[in-house]
Amino acid sequence: MPAKRFGVGSYKYEVVTGWPKVEIRGVAADVCMDRKGRVYVCVRNPQADGMPSSIGPGTGTMIVLDRDGNLKDTWAGNVFSAPHGLWCNADGEVFHADTGFHTVTKYDFKGRVLLELGKKGKAGRAGKPFNMPTRAKQAPNGDIFVSDGYGQNRVHRFTSKGEHILTFGKGDPVFYQKWAKLPVTGKTGTGPGEFNLPHDVMIDSNSRVYVCDRENVRIQVFTMEGNHLATWDDVRNPNDAFIDSEGIMHTVSAPGLELRRLDGRLVGRWGEKGAAPGQFLASPHGLWIEPDGTLYVAEVGGNNRLQKFVRV
Repeated sequence: MPAKRFGVGSYKYEVVTGWPKVEIRGVAADVCMDRKGRVYVCVRNPQADGMPSSIGPGTGTMIVLDRDGNLKDTWAGNVFSAPHGLWCNADGEVFHADTGFHTVTKYDFKGRVLLELGKKGKAGRAGKPFNMPTRAKQAPNGDIFVSDGYGQNRVHRFTSKGEHILTFGKGDPVFYQKWAKLPVTGKTGTGPGEFNLPHDVMIDSNSRVYVCDRENVRIQVFTMEGNHLATWDDVRNPNDAFIDSEGIMHTVSAPGLELRRLDGRLVGRWGEKGAAPGQFLASPHGLWIEPDGTLYVAEVGGNNRLQKFVRV
């Protein structure tokens, strides 16, 4: 019997069974890969009762795998609180956003700190970096963009050296207030340039800035200066975005994957709920795509959920 295939249109995949070859002890919050084939996975350590950890302060680990899924390295100690978002640049530097520590950190491939933004364990003032940031990525010119999503609805831009350039966005942290079972004192931001949980930020080769405005079920597009250009509606609660070598943006959310052209036109959606290989038991939260189309998907809401799909 031929292997089951997943995907949509010309984007068809077979899942790599038995990958990775180690158990991920905790929640695989995100995944990225450098040019040497090292796969980085930021993991939220399980709670004391074994249940999956979430976005609040706790402990975490970074594991490094090879392409075959073998464990090559582990970064532990008091390095992480609530691992959330990962991204690798062309130089093999790893950017990590930690919602528990309120920090964004750039590492080399051995886990040595190259740059740290924010004050560890201390949230920034209202409108200032950071309050539970979700991801950090670089623009073609080297500037760093950070989606500051849970504690405040902002996007921040820095130079490659970490100098703050500007902040844009509006909206009160209503999502977090509800999640934390706090009194709801704010107002949800729904207009252009307003956010309701900016969960990811992505910059394309033309320096357009895409913000995954998750709880507004949309992606907003901006200039590097934060000027609103467009809104893509009906994007299924996007958690993370990746633009592949063909110029197609892939986003992940609880239902699975969604593909769009960079003008917002929908290409297709795919994903099956379930515990079988290739299905999504929890909620796809992070993704990475190799130049040959190989796809990695990390899920939150459950322990030991990371899958690799080969494009066929």
